[in-house]
Amino acid sequence: MSLVALAIGLVLVVEGLALALAPRRMEDALRALAALSQDQRRAIGLAALAIGVLLVWLSRTA
Repeated sequence: MSLVALAIGLVLVVEGLALALAPRRMEDALRALAALSQDQRRAIGLAALAIGVLLVWLSRTA
């Protein structure tokens, strides 16, 4: 459970930094995402998921 809490905490730190330091860039990124088709957003999400799982797996085996 502590690993899950750590992961969620790190996500919140990164998201918070992005919103605090560059809110306009975040708005631009959200507009760019909204302009993509649903299939493109799904592909990006699946790629991010795969990379995240790979990074977690690599960190747990190292």
